Amino acid sequence: MNIPELSIVVPVYNSAGIITELQRQIAAALDGKITYELILVNDCSKDESWKKITELASKHKNITGANLRKNSGQDNALLAGLRISKGNYAVIMDDDLQHSPAAIMDLYTVCSNGWDVCYANFNSKKQSALKNTGSDLNGKVAQLLVQKPKEIYLSPYKIINRSTVNEIIKFAGPYPYIDGIILSISSNITQIDVAHQERLNGKSNYNFSRSFSVFMKLFTGFSVLPLRIATVTGCIATFVGFCLLIKYLYDYFIAKNFIEGWTTVVVLIILFSGLILITLGIVGEYIGRMYLAINNKPQYSISEIVKSNEDPL
Repeated sequence: MNIPELSIVVPVYNSAGIITELQRQIAAALDGKITYELILVNDCSKDESWKKITELASKHKNITGANLRKNSGQDNALLAGLRISKGNYAVIMDDDLQHSPAAIMDLYTVCSNGWDVCYANFNSKKQSALKNTGSDLNGKVAQLLVQKPKEIYLSPYKIINRSTVNEIIKFAGPYPYIDGIILSISSNITQIDVAHQERLNGKSNYNFSRSFSVFMKLFTGFSVLPLRIATVTGCIATFVGFCLLIKYLYDYFIAKNFIEGWTTVVVLIILFSGLILITLGIVGEYIGRMYLAINNKPQYSISEIVKSNEDPL
């Protein structure tokens, strides 16, 4: 079997009305220019996405479909696709055609010049303000926790060379975050400007819950800095409490300034109780994720794979 130069991995969720056009645009951009395979991972869609994928796989020799038994999340679906992929480079893109297939060759040209990863940078994003805010927040957190270069935008549209893909797919935890894994592996990354397209049809699956999930994966999955912040915060709170103790003892025994009521006590209890609960929450998140990892919580489960026995284009 010939190894394709490109593996294009697309997680699919409720995109039955888009998949056919996505395949057509990818073929228009790549046919006759480079060998490639298209891997469509159905993340337990509620519509007829899997039916569309099986139809495409039966008609085109370079398409592979993987059907997950339950919704496992975008990053787990991507891991499933990357583990199936065989290409020398892997392109990751969304299923809504906001990532134009016409840019794949541009990403490949840059990445093949010695880069491990090349991201697509969108100067103008045609998406909701909530999604923009979530992306910006996660980018700032990545700068703090995993030393993301300030100028790099962590786009879901990117190309990765095979050696880096081989390192990514070693990740065994139940809560993968592809960009976090990449930044933990390599600093040899770059980006190019790519136009962001309008969604072909339907509505985005992005919501606050998904943004928060990505944030927590990055926040607790790739650094112990949050625990250190909790420790420092606890030390500061203890120091402040000690200083207040000295002040109140001075007021009571020396200045004879007796404070009426319990307002100060109540405020301090609320403040320090909040700090304690936040710290316990952070520690609990780490312990919970460790517990699930130790008990081998599966990242995903594939119920079916459909593909042609012929070589890719």
